[in-house]
Amino acid sequence: MTYSTILFDLDGTLSNPARGIVNALVYALQKSSAPEINQEDLLKFIGPPLAESFKTFCGFNDEQTEQAIINYREYFSKNGLFENQLYVGISELLHTLKESGKQLGVATSKPEFYAKQIIDYFSISEYFDFIAGATMDGSRSKKSDVIAYAIETHCITKENTVMVGDRAFDVIGAKENGLNSIGVLYGFGNQKELEEAGATWLVDDIKSLEDKLMGN
Repeated sequence: MTYSTILFDLDGTLSNPARGIVNALVYALQKSSAPEINQEDLLKFIGPPLAESFKTFCGFNDEQTEQAIINYREYFSKNGLFENQLYVGISELLHTLKESGKQLGVATSKPEFYAKQIIDYFSISEYFDFIAGATMDGSRSKKSDVIAYAIETHCITKENTVMVGDRAFDVIGAKENGLNSIGVLYGFGNQKELEEAGATWLVDDIKSLEDKLMGN
């Protein structure tokens, strides 16, 4: 089956943001006088809402979490935003999909304000019909809420839409909104995580993703 509308996650699906996110986290945690976290655990912050990750991995309460997010954004908005790398082959994939008449959108738990800047920075905004992200105040941060927002505001037909992402949050968010999903294994999730979340399909690389989306 082919889909006329494709929703892409951003971090770990379109680009590798690890350097910028990790640097922003280190900055935020140092300012919070929090215990040092190893690199492996810092990478687990990529995907879920930031507030959820600070509470889960640092044991922060609401007040500590709020301050940590302020510190994180202080670094990220100036530097971390662009310490980011588009995955090789993504531009070509988006071009192919757009040329074939697909409607393309971004659905990310990253604040929409930042997501738009990143998409512009990579010069791929021409391929996207819309970008849906989290709100800065956290009132819309869970992936399921972001996807629901995209569906509602852009009159998306669910049966003709698929979600592409690298983490369980993408798959679960899609399921909660009645969408099928494609889990990509080149990002920050793994096969076990995506299978347990219930991904409709898994792909190893961007070429395989293109084949799946084009119905090859």
